[in-house]
Amino acid sequence: MPYLIGAEYPDRPAGERFQELLDAPGILRLPGAHNGQSALQAKAAGFDALYLSGAAMTASMGLPDLGIITVDEVAFFIRQIARASQLPLLVDGDTGYGEALNVMHMVRTFEDAGAGAVHLEDQLLPKKCGHLNDKKLARAEDMAAKVAAAAKARRHLRIIARTDAAASEGIEGAVARAKMYVEAGADAIFPEALTSVEMFKEVRAALPGVRLLANMTEFGRTPALTAQEFEDLGYDMVIWPVSSLRVANKAQEKLYATLARDGATTAMLDEMQTRQELYDTIGLNEFEALDASIAASIAPDWRA
Repeated sequence: MPYLIGAEYPDRPAGERFQELLDAPGILRLPGAHNGQSALQAKAAGFDALYLSGAAMTASMGLPDLGIITVDEVAFFIRQIARASQLPLLVDGDTGYGEALNVMHMVRTFEDAGAGAVHLEDQLLPKKCGHLNDKKLARAEDMAAKVAAAAKARRHLRIIARTDAAASEGIEGAVARAKMYVEAGADAIFPEALTSVEMFKEVRAALPGVRLLANMTEFGRTPALTAQEFEDLGYDMVIWPVSSLRVANKAQEKLYATLARDGATTAMLDEMQTRQELYDTIGLNEFEALDASIAASIAPDWRA
Protein backbone atom coordinates (compact mmCIF):
# COMPACT_ATOMS: atom_id res chain seq x y z
CA MET A 1 0.00 0.00 0.00
CA PRO A 2 1.12 3.63 -0.46
CA TYR A 3 3.56 4.94 2.11
CA LEU A 4 1.17 7.88 2.56
CA ILE A 5 -1.01 5.86 4.97
CA GLY A 6 0.51 6.45 8.37
CA ALA A 7 -1.10 3.45 10.03
CA GLU A 8 0.57 1.11 7.54
CA TYR A 9 4.05 2.66 7.81
CA PRO A 10 6.55 0.77 10.02
CA ASP A 11 6.12 1.89 13.61
CA ARG A 12 9.56 0.70 14.72
CA PRO A 13 12.82 2.48 13.86
CA ALA A 14 14.72 1.15 10.87
CA GLY A 15 17.76 0.31 12.99
CA GLU A 16 15.72 -1.95 15.25
CA ARG A 17 14.18 -3.69 12.24
CA PHE A 18 17.64 -4.13 10.71
CA GLN A 19 18.92 -5.69 13.93
CA GLU A 20 15.95 -8.05 14.09
CA LEU A 21 16.77 -9.34 10.61
CA LEU A 22 20.43 -9.68 11.55
CA ASP A 23 19.51 -11.70 14.62
CA ALA A 24 17.32 -14.08 12.60
CA PRO A 25 18.74 -17.45 11.46
CA GLY A 26 20.75 -17.45 8.23
CA ILE A 27 22.77 -14.81 6.46
CA LEU A 28 21.19 -11.39 5.88
CA ARG A 29 21.11 -10.78 2.11
CA LEU A 30 21.42 -7.11 1.14
CA PRO A 31 21.13 -6.48 -2.60
CA GLY A 32 22.14 -3.05 -3.81
CA ALA A 33 19.30 -0.69 -4.71
CA HIS A 34 20.40 2.55 -6.34
CA ASN A 35 16.99 4.26 -6.46
CA GLY A 36 13.36 3.84 -5.42
CA GLN A 37 12.40 1.79 -8.46
CA SER A 38 15.14 -0.79 -7.91
CA ALA A 39 14.19 -0.91 -4.23
CA LEU A 40 10.61 -1.81 -5.16
CA GLN A 41 11.82 -4.50 -7.54
CA ALA A 42 14.13 -6.01 -4.92
CA LYS A 43 11.29 -6.04 -2.41
CA ALA A 44 9.00 -7.73 -4.94
CA ALA A 45 11.67 -10.43 -5.41
CA GLY A 46 11.43 -11.22 -1.70
CA PHE A 47 14.33 -9.35 -0.08
CA ASP A 48 13.79 -8.00 3.45
CA ALA A 49 16.56 -5.39 3.56
CA LEU A 50 18.63 -3.39 1.08
CA TYR A 51 22.04 -1.79 0.57
CA LEU A 52 22.81 1.65 -0.83
CA SER A 53 26.28 1.76 -2.39
CA GLY A 54 28.31 4.94 -2.66
CA ALA A 55 29.74 3.68 -5.94
CA ALA A 56 26.26 3.06 -7.36
CA MET A 57 25.00 6.42 -6.14
CA THR A 58 27.86 8.41 -7.60
CA ALA A 59 27.86 6.45 -10.87
CA SER A 60 24.13 7.08 -11.27
CA MET A 61 24.97 10.79 -10.91
CA GLY A 62 27.71 10.51 -13.55
CA LEU A 63 30.51 10.84 -10.99
CA PRO A 64 33.37 8.59 -9.82
CA ASP A 65 33.37 7.08 -6.33
CA LEU A 66 35.99 9.37 -4.80
CA GLY A 67 34.11 10.76 -1.82
CA ILE A 68 33.04 13.97 -3.55
CA ILE A 69 29.29 13.88 -2.91
CA THR A 70 27.69 15.38 0.18
CA VAL A 71 25.70 14.07 3.13
CA ASP A 72 22.54 15.75 1.86
CA GLU A 73 22.91 14.19 -1.59
CA VAL A 74 23.12 10.75 -0.02
CA ALA A 75 20.14 11.52 2.21
CA PHE A 76 18.07 12.18 -0.94
CA PHE A 77 18.74 8.60 -2.08
CA ILE A 78 18.06 7.19 1.40
CA ARG A 79 14.70 8.96 1.61
CA GLN A 80 13.48 7.71 -1.76
CA ILE A 81 14.55 4.11 -1.14
CA ALA A 82 13.20 3.96 2.43
CA ARG A 83 9.97 5.67 1.37
CA ALA A 84 9.39 3.42 -1.62
CA SER A 85 10.25 0.08 -0.04
CA GLN A 86 9.84 0.67 3.72
CA LEU A 87 12.68 -1.84 4.14
CA PRO A 88 15.67 -1.43 6.50
CA LEU A 89 18.55 0.04 4.52
CA LEU A 90 22.32 -0.26 5.06
CA VAL A 91 24.02 2.85 3.68
CA ASP A 92 27.59 3.39 2.53
CA GLY A 93 28.88 6.27 4.66
CA ASP A 94 32.32 6.46 3.00
CA THR A 95 34.79 8.05 5.42
CA GLY A 96 32.09 9.90 7.35
CA TYR A 97 32.41 13.18 5.40
CA GLY A 98 35.00 14.60 7.76
CA GLU A 99 36.09 14.08 11.33
CA ALA A 100 34.19 13.26 14.52
CA LEU A 101 31.58 16.02 14.46
CA ASN A 102 31.00 15.52 10.72
CA VAL A 103 30.48 11.81 11.33
CA MET A 104 27.93 12.60 14.03
CA HIS A 105 26.10 14.94 11.65
CA MET A 106 26.09 12.19 9.02
CA VAL A 107 24.60 9.69 11.47
CA ARG A 108 21.85 12.09 12.55
CA THR A 109 21.06 12.95 8.90
CA PHE A 110 21.02 9.34 7.69
CA GLU A 111 18.95 8.16 10.64
CA ASP A 112 16.39 10.93 10.12
CA ALA A 113 16.24 10.08 6.40
CA GLY A 114 15.24 6.49 7.21
CA ALA A 115 18.47 4.45 7.20
CA GLY A 116 18.76 1.38 9.41
CA ALA A 117 22.55 0.99 9.34
CA VAL A 118 25.64 2.72 8.01
CA HIS A 119 29.20 1.63 7.39
CA LEU A 120 32.29 3.80 7.79
CA GLU A 121 35.66 3.02 6.23
CA ASP A 122 39.22 3.65 7.38
CA GLN A 123 40.51 5.28 4.19
CA LEU A 124 41.75 8.82 3.70
CA LEU A 125 40.31 11.16 1.09
CA PRO A 126 40.18 10.92 -1.82
CA LYS A 127 38.83 7.48 -0.93
CA LYS A 128 38.58 4.75 -3.56
CA CYS A 129 36.57 1.67 -4.32
CA GLY A 130 37.90 -1.03 -2.02
CA HIS A 131 38.93 -3.20 -4.96
CA LEU A 132 41.29 -0.61 -6.50
CA ASN A 133 44.99 -0.04 -5.85
CA ASP A 134 46.79 2.68 -3.88
CA LYS A 135 44.26 3.16 -1.11
CA LYS A 136 45.54 5.36 1.70
CA LEU A 137 44.55 4.31 5.22
CA ALA A 138 43.77 6.50 8.18
CA ARG A 139 45.43 5.77 11.50
CA ALA A 140 43.49 3.09 13.34
CA GLU A 141 43.08 5.44 16.32
CA ASP A 142 41.53 8.13 14.10
CA MET A 143 39.07 5.65 12.61
CA ALA A 144 38.18 4.35 16.08
CA ALA A 145 37.41 7.93 17.12
CA LYS A 146 34.99 8.21 14.18
CA VAL A 147 33.29 4.95 15.19
CA ALA A 148 32.94 6.19 18.75
CA ALA A 149 31.47 9.47 17.47
CA ALA A 150 28.97 7.58 15.30
CA ALA A 151 27.92 5.38 18.23
CA LYS A 152 27.42 8.44 20.42
CA ALA A 153 25.28 10.18 17.79
CA ARG A 154 22.94 7.31 16.91
CA ARG A 155 19.62 6.49 18.48
CA HIS A 156 18.93 3.22 16.65
CA LEU A 157 21.22 3.24 13.59
CA ARG A 158 23.53 0.23 13.47
CA ILE A 159 27.22 1.06 12.95
CA ILE A 160 29.40 -1.16 10.76
CA ALA A 161 33.13 -0.43 10.56
CA ARG A 162 34.81 -1.24 7.26
CA THR A 163 38.54 -1.82 7.10
CA ASP A 164 40.54 -1.78 3.88
CA ALA A 165 43.71 -2.81 5.66
CA ALA A 166 44.00 -6.38 4.35
CA ALA A 167 45.66 -5.23 1.11
CA SER A 168 48.47 -3.29 2.82
CA GLU A 169 48.65 -4.60 6.39
CA GLY A 170 47.56 -8.19 5.85
CA ILE A 171 44.93 -10.11 7.79
CA GLU A 172 46.77 -9.50 11.06
CA GLY A 173 46.59 -5.74 10.57
CA ALA A 174 42.97 -5.82 9.46
CA VAL A 175 41.99 -7.90 12.48
CA ALA A 176 43.84 -5.62 14.88
CA ARG A 177 41.98 -2.65 13.46
CA ALA A 178 38.67 -4.50 13.60
CA LYS A 179 39.11 -5.27 17.29
CA MET A 180 39.80 -1.60 17.99
CA TYR A 181 36.70 -0.55 16.05
CA VAL A 182 34.48 -3.02 17.89
CA GLU A 183 35.81 -1.71 21.20
CA ALA A 184 34.97 1.81 20.02
CA GLY A 185 31.33 0.85 19.43
CA ALA A 186 30.98 -0.83 16.04
CA ASP A 187 28.15 -3.37 15.86
CA ALA A 188 29.80 -5.29 13.00
CA ILE A 189 32.94 -5.38 10.86
CA PHE A 190 33.23 -5.20 7.06
CA PRO A 191 36.63 -6.59 5.96
CA GLU A 192 36.92 -5.23 2.43
CA ALA A 193 38.60 -6.73 -0.65
CA LEU A 194 39.51 -10.14 0.72
CA THR A 195 40.93 -12.13 -2.16
CA SER A 196 40.49 -15.77 -1.14
CA VAL A 197 38.23 -18.10 0.79
CA GLU A 198 41.14 -18.68 3.15
CA MET A 199 41.25 -14.97 4.02
CA PHE A 200 37.54 -15.00 4.84
CA LYS A 201 38.16 -17.99 7.10
CA GLU A 202 41.09 -16.29 8.84
CA VAL A 203 39.08 -13.16 9.61
CA ARG A 204 36.18 -15.22 10.92
CA ALA A 205 38.42 -17.28 13.17
CA ALA A 206 40.20 -14.21 14.52
CA LEU A 207 37.00 -12.33 15.43
CA PRO A 208 34.81 -14.80 17.35
CA GLY A 209 31.41 -13.40 18.24
CA VAL A 210 31.78 -10.35 15.97
CA ARG A 211 29.20 -9.79 13.25
CA LEU A 212 30.85 -9.83 9.81
CA LEU A 213 29.77 -8.46 6.43
CA ALA A 214 31.00 -9.81 3.08
CA ASN A 215 31.08 -7.84 -0.15
CA MET A 216 30.20 -9.79 -3.29
CA THR A 217 30.94 -7.20 -5.95
CA GLU A 218 31.40 -8.28 -9.55
CA PHE A 219 34.71 -7.72 -11.37
CA GLY A 220 36.55 -7.21 -8.09
CA ARG A 221 39.19 -9.07 -6.12
CA THR A 222 36.87 -11.30 -4.12
CA PRO A 223 36.16 -14.74 -5.63
CA ALA A 224 32.57 -15.30 -6.76
CA LEU A 225 30.73 -16.92 -3.84
CA THR A 226 27.04 -17.45 -3.14
CA ALA A 227 25.16 -16.24 -0.10
CA GLN A 228 25.07 -19.81 1.17
CA GLU A 229 28.84 -20.14 0.79
CA PHE A 230 29.38 -16.95 2.79
CA GLU A 231 26.99 -18.25 5.44
CA ASP A 232 28.94 -21.49 5.59
CA LEU A 233 32.08 -19.41 6.17
CA GLY A 234 30.40 -17.87 9.21
CA TYR A 235 29.49 -14.46 7.77
CA ASP A 236 26.35 -12.68 8.95
CA MET A 237 25.63 -10.33 6.02
CA VAL A 238 26.43 -10.12 2.33
CA ILE A 239 25.99 -7.22 -0.09
CA TRP A 240 25.84 -7.08 -3.88
CA PRO A 241 26.54 -3.34 -4.06
CA VAL A 242 26.50 -2.28 -7.71
CA SER A 243 24.75 -5.19 -9.45
CA SER A 244 21.45 -3.37 -10.08
CA LEU A 245 23.24 -0.36 -11.55
CA ARG A 246 25.50 -2.48 -13.75
CA VAL A 247 22.52 -4.28 -15.28
CA ALA A 248 20.51 -1.07 -15.72
CA ASN A 249 23.45 0.77 -17.30
CA LYS A 250 24.15 -2.05 -19.74
CA ALA A 251 20.50 -2.11 -20.81
CA GLN A 252 20.46 1.67 -21.28
CA GLU A 253 23.65 1.53 -23.31
CA LYS A 254 21.99 -0.97 -25.65
CA LEU A 255 18.86 1.17 -25.85
CA TYR A 256 20.69 4.33 -26.90
CA ALA A 257 22.80 2.44 -29.44
CA THR A 258 19.64 0.93 -30.92
CA LEU A 259 17.87 4.29 -31.04
CA ALA A 260 20.86 5.97 -32.68
CA ARG A 261 21.09 3.20 -35.26
CA ASP A 262 17.39 2.71 -36.05
CA GLY A 263 15.81 6.02 -35.19
CA ALA A 264 13.26 3.96 -33.21
CA THR A 265 13.05 1.77 -30.12
CA THR A 266 11.08 -1.02 -31.81
CA ALA A 267 13.90 -3.56 -31.60
CA MET A 268 14.06 -3.08 -27.82
CA LEU A 269 10.37 -3.41 -26.96
CA ASP A 270 10.66 -7.02 -25.79
CA GLU A 271 13.36 -5.97 -23.31
CA MET A 272 11.37 -3.08 -21.84
CA GLN A 273 9.28 -2.96 -18.71
CA THR A 274 5.75 -2.42 -20.03
CA ARG A 275 3.55 0.46 -18.97
CA GLN A 276 1.41 -1.94 -16.92
CA GLU A 277 4.45 -3.51 -15.27
CA LEU A 278 5.72 -0.06 -14.33
CA TYR A 279 2.36 0.98 -12.89
CA ASP A 280 2.10 -2.29 -10.95
CA THR A 281 5.59 -1.79 -9.50
CA ILE A 282 5.02 1.78 -8.33
CA GLY A 283 1.47 1.05 -7.17
CA LEU A 284 -0.32 3.59 -9.34
CA ASN A 285 -3.72 1.93 -8.86
CA GLU A 286 -3.31 1.90 -5.08
CA PHE A 287 -2.45 5.59 -5.02
CA GLU A 288 -5.42 6.43 -7.24
CA ALA A 289 -7.75 4.29 -5.13
CA LEU A 290 -6.50 6.05 -2.00
CA ASP A 291 -7.16 9.43 -3.58
CA ALA A 292 -10.67 8.35 -4.61
CA SER A 293 -11.42 6.98 -1.14
CA ILE A 294 -10.46 10.27 0.49
CA ALA A 295 -12.69 12.21 -1.91
CA ALA A 296 -15.57 9.77 -1.38
CA SER A 297 -15.35 10.17 2.38
CA ILE A 298 -16.29 13.85 2.16
CA ALA A 299 -20.07 14.44 2.25
CA PRO A 300 -21.49 16.31 -0.78
CA ASP A 301 -22.88 19.01 1.51
CA TRP A 302 -19.63 19.55 3.40
CA ARG A 303 -19.88 23.32 2.90
CA ALA A 304 -23.23 23.50 4.67
